[in-house]
Amino acid sequence: MQDPESPRRYRFGAFEADASTGELRRQGIRLRLNAQPFQVLCLLLDRPGELLTRDEIAHQLWPDGVNVDADHGVNSAVNRIREALNDSASSPRFIETLARRGYRFVAPVERLGENSSNPDPSPAPDKQNISPSPASADSTPQSTPTENTHHILATPEELPKISHPVAQNLFLLFQVMYLAFYIGALANLAEIEDLITPLSRPTLIFTTLIVTAAALIPVRAFLFCAVLFRAPRLREKYLRVWPFLLPFDVLWSLSPFLLLHHINFGLALACTALLAWSPFVQRSLILMGAGAPTSPRHSERSEA
Repeated sequence: MQDPESPRRYRFGAFEADASTGELRRQGIRLRLNAQPFQVLCLLLDRPGELLTRDEIAHQLWPDGVNVDADHGVNSAVNRIREALNDSASSPRFIETLARRGYRFVAPVERLGENSSNPDPSPAPDKQNISPSPASADSTPQSTPTENTHHILATPEELPKISHPVAQNLFLLFQVMYLAFYIGALANLAEIEDLITPLSRPTLIFTTLIVTAAALIPVRAFLFCAVLFRAPRLREKYLRVWPFLLPFDVLWSLSPFLLLHHINFGLALACTALLAWSPFVQRSLILMGAGAPTSPRHSERSEA
């Protein structure tokens, strides 16, 4: 048992929890977590790798035997923690559910302040010397893309909470839109060739259009199916691929200019400006839950 006089501060992955102030932070940014879920998180962090039963959690939350639905209250608290940590019951990086028994914190936990008088370099091995469990190994690729672009791109904590069907359907619509661009361009090559002939290096432009359209059709079909059928670890894979897709998406944001036989220049420019934003929207939709295997709430209800 930890000395009650010692500072109860924990670091796990990109997160830090301070029990004395009741604050949970990710890379210095404070996350919203109510008192009871934070109390449950601290209980789990006190005993990493150990089973914490539902009865133990309920006793800590309601020590006076208050008449509450303990199972529902515990499930709700764990759900709130998972939402704050961007965790999932189906593929946990931090909190693992042991069906009908309780929960276990599976990621490495570093207690801050305990060895402040000893300059032992061992606290730093959060990334090097700790041999991660399968769950903690999963956490590294998922957090890395967001951490590397933290100052430029939105993090999951900065995005609004929306339902999974909304995020998924919007993402699927974007894939259908791109497929329509590619197939439409390949179906009207003669008209496009006539349009780009007056430009400088028309052969290069024409070849680039054909090659990228043909190559990106299977990519969009794969993303469509992966999100529709909720492929495992889709979020991590998409965040790795996204930087490579970005230049192609920006290139194809110019596709409205291929319709200059039918629309005017101003409308094509306005559509291009909107399409240049679309790769960032798709990334945000993935972070907001598009293609997620299942929601934490659904998993908890099925296990309760």
